[in-house]
Amino acid sequence: MRELLVINPNTTPSVTRLLAQHAQTVAGADVRVTTLQARFGAPYISDETSYAVAGHATLDAYLQHTRNHHAAPSAVLIGCFGDPALFALQEISDAPVTGLAAASFLEAALQGPFAIVTGGERWPAMLTRLAHALGYADTLAGSFTVQATGAQLAADPVAAQVVLRDACLAALEKFQVNSLILGGAGLAGMAAELQHALPVPIIDSVQAGVRQAVRAMSRTTGVARHKPDVSWFKTEGVIPD
Repeated sequence: MRELLVINPNTTPSVTRLLAQHAQTVAGADVRVTTLQARFGAPYISDETSYAVAGHATLDAYLQHTRNHHAAPSAVLIGCFGDPALFALQEISDAPVTGLAAASFLEAALQGPFAIVTGGERWPAMLTRLAHALGYADTLAGSFTVQATGAQLAADPVAAQVVLRDACLAALEKFQVNSLILGGAGLAGMAAELQHALPVPIIDSVQAGVRQAVRAMSRTTGVARHKPDVSWFKTEGVIPD
């Protein structure tokens, strides 16, 4: 059976469970979803510092998985809208790698200009930088954030739908785009609840990530393109206090 490895770069168990649930639903019965949670880092990734640590934690989770399993996964999905360590993991992985943001950008750009709605006020500059790096500078019109983090929104889905609906409508008025991305692992499943209130397609970043990862499984080579040139593990993989 093909395996999709989903890595949650934050340390919030409820987000990991949400990722596992939605990823398995989208991937289907012929794909086994394995979900890993960061062993260290922030409960929610919200700024440059936590993002940098999340990149380290993502690589750590992947390398721990490959140490403990003889067979490589068929594809890897970084379960954070922002894709920490995307380029590094693509360099060392022997399976195709994508992230929630990269996959969502690809889907949205097919329809023309798009905007992002997400939680966390410091994300716009970080997401703009990623979009430029991935070649979407001309199609990302901008980001509209709400004050609550994705984890906070996930904790109260009913209230979150009201907040996110208003944010989506405000983003459409501000940016005049053809589609919206609802970005964040904690917002998995909410796009479908909001679609009826919006005049343009709204993309669920978790669903987009899983779809792209499953499509990429045929490109698995089984041979890593580059091995990390660092002494990664200390004292048999134990992270010191």
